[in-house]
Amino acid sequence: MIPVLKEKIIKVYDQKIKTKGENVGISFYAFFKNKNDNPELLMEAATWWIKTHKLDHFEKAIKIKELVENI
Repeated sequence: MIPVLKEKIIKVYDQKIKTKGENVGISFYAFFKNKNDNPELLMEAATWWIKTHKLDHFEKAIKIKELVENI
């Protein structure tokens, strides 16, 4: 995972956890604002989420943050 994606995920997830609590569910689209303005980064996130880790569409934000921090 490239550093810019890692930083983006952690920043967005920290914000979601802060506003909605530690049990908030989240998908990889959460850090793309429902726009396809960076398809390469979106595909990297999707590949990491779906192919590499075989995660469900929605996962606990805290779980994803821990996975990303440990890369």
